[in-house]
Amino acid sequence: MVTVRSGRHRTGFTAERRRRQAMWRGGASSLAVVAVLAGAVFAVVNRAGGACSARNPIIVSVASAVDVAAPVMEAADGFNASNAGVDGRCVRVQVAEQPPAPVLRTLIGDRAGVLPGRPDGWVADSTAWVRLARKQGAKDLAPGEAVVATSPLVFATTRALARKFAAGRTAMSWNMVFPATVHGRLQPTDDEPDIVRIPDPSTSGAGIATVAAARDLVGTGEKADKDLTAFVRMAQAGSAPDYRSTLAAVGDTGLWTRPVAIVPEQTVWSHNRDVSVEPVAALQPTEGTIDLDYPYVVTASDRGKAEGSRLFAQWLRTPAVQEEMRHDGFRTADGKEPPYWPGTDIPVEQPKPRPSITPEVIDEALDAWSRLAPPSRILVLADASKETAEPVKEGGRTRHDVAVEAATLGLQLFPDGTDLGLWEFARDLAAGRDERELVSLGPITEPAGGQEIRRTRLLRTVQAIKASPGRSSSLYDAILRGFRSVSEGYDPLMNNSLLLLTAGHDDGKGVSREKLVEELRDEWDPDRPVQVIVVAFGEGADQGALNEIVSVTNGQLYVAQEPGQIIDVFLSALARRLCHPTCESPQG
Repeated sequence: MVTVRSGRHRTGFTAERRRRQAMWRGGASSLAVVAVLAGAVFAVVNRAGGACSARNPIIVSVASAVDVAAPVMEAADGFNASNAGVDGRCVRVQVAEQPPAPVLRTLIGDRAGVLPGRPDGWVADSTAWVRLARKQGAKDLAPGEAVVATSPLVFATTRALARKFAAGRTAMSWNMVFPATVHGRLQPTDDEPDIVRIPDPSTSGAGIATVAAARDLVGTGEKADKDLTAFVRMAQAGSAPDYRSTLAAVGDTGLWTRPVAIVPEQTVWSHNRDVSVEPVAALQPTEGTIDLDYPYVVTASDRGKAEGSRLFAQWLRTPAVQEEMRHDGFRTADGKEPPYWPGTDIPVEQPKPRPSITPEVIDEALDAWSRLAPPSRILVLADASKETAEPVKEGGRTRHDVAVEAATLGLQLFPDGTDLGLWEFARDLAAGRDERELVSLGPITEPAGGQEIRRTRLLRTVQAIKASPGRSSSLYDAILRGFRSVSEGYDPLMNNSLLLLTAGHDDGKGVSREKLVEELRDEWDPDRPVQVIVVAFGEGADQGALNEIVSVTNGQLYVAQEPGQIIDVFLSALARRLCHPTCESPQG
């Protein structure tokens, strides 16, 4: 009969302390045992009743998601002691904790951000990673995977806030992952969380599942894409690289007074074991939740290692190891048995699932995130022609005033990872040129020539732009030169765009519309796409010509009357990444 230590004598330990003590138990300690045995005993009896050689063991390396690494390491201790063998050779398992992303990159053959060596087995925190690895051509992944534990996603917050939400009859909902503007409000109500932090979907299964829940809620269509884009921006602002730091944020209010974090239930269990920190409460969303399923997949190319890895996968599903998973705060592989010692802050009943979150929805959401999440590199061209001094509508504000206010508001929308630059344009504006660089294109948080950071300089410079009396609009020339400038400095890790704030007319003295369209068609590269976005203020814009121009680059024309419409413009422009390169022709 296989036995695994109950863990009851460790109940007072913190999760971090247990993790450190477990580190390399299945690795370095196992190798030490192998070395000793190899020097004195050449054969041992394995659990099948046969003999396996300890002189030349099969070493199986396993990469495990960080939060489940400790119990997997402990399971490796028991497995190694059982002397399981393959072809007469004892199998020894080494376990190292590794986030899923570098494991994925290793398995698909990337060269950057990879592990020193390819693992023979992998415990991820979601089957989404395994599906993604297969989709991206990872070799030698065995068919199928074995779920070794589960942990439902919960909305975690301080006990005091949990009581406040209960008193206000505020139930946790996946709708809370969206900013208040999606719900038609500028700010959340006093009874709602004012920030919902999620783990980074680029590095965690919980983040991927949250994106899937958001995509499932919004559905499809133009408004749905804008709402999902708004979610991504909010998620990026509040995301953290791992579950522990995500949860730690609920105790660090800072700018927020009602923070909530979405994490696996096990993270709350682990956090609350540490007597030195304030406990948090796990709240289940009303619509049902999503389980992280912690799959084990065999990744070895060598036949002996692959068989040893399969034996370890079977070991992880044994009743004794499943009990050990519960001692570490996980639910069993089928999700039916809760963790031991949940306390009063974790509901023990099996949570209601959200059946609409299918593998297909998760994979689609992950693809959407990969399109929306990369930062933006944007060159802004501000129209300084005499046409901008005209009113947007009779008796109203000038196009220039509305454009400046929109630009000021827009600058506050861009996250810190953005690259921005600013030009102004009008015919013969300065020194025989129709464009003038006001702020060079670069990181918004870094200085732009001097000590002043680029975001501050952009805000100050935008306010100083004036309409140029007597100077007509060189709109088409500005589009062509701006497009070429962005293309020349193209950054493949960013979304590259040209954004024009304009009255929407060209004076006909430079490049023609037909020539501009021809040049853009010749120079636009679908492998290095630069999107042209035009925001025209007022109804007098030449919409037919501008629609033809922007459509060449998968761009969009927006006709705006008020500065506040720039928010919709920004989200709509970003949302077009979801359909690239097959977006429908813009309609204006």
